[in-house]
Amino acid sequence: MAFLSDTLARVKPSPTIAVTNKARELKAAGRDVIGLGAGEPDFDTPDNIKKAAIAAIESGKTKYTAVDGIPELKQAICDKFARENGLSYKPSQITVGTGGKQVLYNALVATLNPGDEVLIPAPYWVSYPDMVLLAGGTPTFVEGNMQTGYKITPEQLEAAITPKTKWFIFNSPSNPSGAAYSREELKALTDVLMRHPQVWIMSDDMYEHLVFGDFEFTTPAQVEPGLYDRTLTCNGVSKAYAMTGWRIGYAGGPDALIKAMGKVQSQSTSNPCSVSQYAALEALTGPQDYITESKKAFERRRDLVVSALNTCPGITCPTPEGAFYVYPSIAGCIGKTSAGGVKIVDDEAFASALLEENGVAVVFGAAFGLSPNFRISYATSDAQLTEACARIKAFCEGLK
Repeated sequence: MAFLSDTLARVKPSPTIAVTNKARELKAAGRDVIGLGAGEPDFDTPDNIKKAAIAAIESGKTKYTAVDGIPELKQAICDKFARENGLSYKPSQITVGTGGKQVLYNALVATLNPGDEVLIPAPYWVSYPDMVLLAGGTPTFVEGNMQTGYKITPEQLEAAITPKTKWFIFNSPSNPSGAAYSREELKALTDVLMRHPQVWIMSDDMYEHLVFGDFEFTTPAQVEPGLYDRTLTCNGVSKAYAMTGWRIGYAGGPDALIKAMGKVQSQSTSNPCSVSQYAALEALTGPQDYITESKKAFERRRDLVVSALNTCPGITCPTPEGAFYVYPSIAGCIGKTSAGGVKIVDDEAFASALLEENGVAVVFGAAFGLSPNFRISYATSDAQLTEACARIKAFCEGLK
């Protein structure tokens, strides 16, 4: 009898975490490494949010709470959905989890049976397929490409749906590509989904507030109210308010689904950290200045990185609409050999050689389901990004 679960053998550790850990190990060993793997804002959590957490501690709000969120936070989330997304939810339709990842996982565990398929556009966040596998489902994929801005078309979506498709995971702006769907593009997808009533929509809106220029963010149930009763609209405070370590995610959806997700959470983690919940309450109800300020910085960094990478031989980098990632193609580098003698057979070899030879940590595209590419998180300083891009250019110029 094997000790470890067969289910565990179907999944792999997060490649983004692996890259970040490798960069840390090299730094600890004295290497000069610039880490561009982690999807984490480099800004500090705003002071008003930190003060709210301190006040919660000092007033003794450190006990167990309701399993899926304190009433005040649930009401604030309802107000946020109404104010920013035109979506009407009651507190009973809201769940709060230990980060956005737990919210997504709870929904999958609560709904998937063997044979159920979950349709995931590629490139995708690395955790989507493995969470589906852990929950007993089968991930299926539909590929965007650089020519379509890494977005899928309605025709592709229609062709990919089968009678076994239970969920469609939608992420805009996207991790890893930064691609975001316009209202018109999203309406074309929701028109397809309206024709398939067995398909539920899991909309991961974590990067909602990180859109640039005059781009207008929209979410599926907002664009097509007919999907409201089978959509789980997911979000969190980690990216918008630089609260990654606080671990608070949330979602709004149908009562029965939210109740089932609460049952899963009650037997796994129980309530999210009480202090973090009060911090999230302040994030959603307090001043919103931080969002505007951070968005300007991220847009400037995006333009810096896109411009620099497009001067690198063999690299083509589109300009994304949102998030804080770029997803350049390295098609022009495949088949060449690095200055250190490494044959660039794929994007994993490219990323490995770039780290070892030039000290820049990026995540290879195969981890996100679309190659040959790599992902850069530009959630770091302008100086670090400028130096990293110079090293990437030097690496590419050294390919023979």
